[in-house]
Amino acid sequence: MSNIAPSGLDQIDKAILTELQRDGKLSNVQLAELVGLSESACLRRVRLLEQTGIIDRYVMLVDQGAVGKPGNVFVRVTLDGQQREKLASFEEAIGSVPEVMECYLMSGDVDYLLRVIVKDTDDYLRLHNKLTGLPGVLRVQSSFALRTVLSKTALPI
Repeated sequence: MSNIAPSGLDQIDKAILTELQRDGKLSNVQLAELVGLSESACLRRVRLLEQTGIIDRYVMLVDQGAVGKPGNVFVRVTLDGQQREKLASFEEAIGSVPEVMECYLMSGDVDYLLRVIVKDTDDYLRLHNKLTGLPGVLRVQSSFALRTVLSKTALPI
């Protein structure tokens, strides 16, 4: 979590964030040139954005098909209760399932929405069996993505 309110970001901070989201491998020299700062001023701003938590981390994106996991499945999980302990047990357990890429606590008809990646339907069946065995899981419902229409990683700033 950041200590700086979004309104505390000026246009240069926003430009730095936009450029680094586009290409996290930019050198400080390249970034400074793109945002119109000296190298030292740019480095100071980037370090402040890192220290305040606005820049959370640097990652690279891997093509999931290239590593043998082309399928995206959206999984709706209902627990057998919503007591704090049950939620905490499920959340701890789901964190150790490597195929789970995202997990959201939801309002509405289900308790959690997961995005999981799988090789194929046999791979999903194995994962489904694992998910149904997690603490407190009452029901698991799945929807397979047919294709990705839009996928973004950069936040609008």
